[in-house]
Amino acid sequence: MSSISELESGMKGLSMDNSDSLRQHLANLLTKASAHVEATTELKEFPAQLRGRKPEGAPYTPWQVLEHMRIAQWDILRFSMDSKHVSPKFPDGYWPKTAAPPSDAAWEGSVRQFLADLKEMSALVQDKKRDLFAPIPHGDGQTLLREALVVADHNSYHLGQLVLLRRTLSGK
Repeated sequence: MSSISELESGMKGLSMDNSDSLRQHLANLLTKASAHVEATTELKEFPAQLRGRKPEGAPYTPWQVLEHMRIAQWDILRFSMDSKHVSPKFPDGYWPKTAAPPSDAAWEGSVRQFLADLKEMSALVQDKKRDLFAPIPHGDGQTLLREALVVADHNSYHLGQLVLLRRTLSGK
């Protein structure tokens, strides 16, 4: 299958048992380490002295990556739930204005909000009242399955960047 829409079409006939399994796999993809690093540990334990630093040649600091992840995930989650949600202006609205967090509390608050939204997205895909395959009424073809997969893919990509930034900046 070459696209998410083809994948969704092929899965519409899932039995209830398979649907439950799919929901659990999606929740795990969003929240568990599996083939990637676990978000909670990586974000909460990120060294404070590295959060606003940018290695030579890198386009972003860890703070910028974290905030981008938080904003993008929040946007996808709210879009998936609320027809009145207005997305930030792309691309500027998806990135912080500063290279460094204004304080340790700002980093910690961003991590808390990111993890809370991640938990909410996980709960959303596990909600059996929600059809994973139905087009989101206020969208233009997006489904909850697609949005969950986009969140998982986007987060894993940027978590990988954070790991690389941490290792590069710390020399470990």
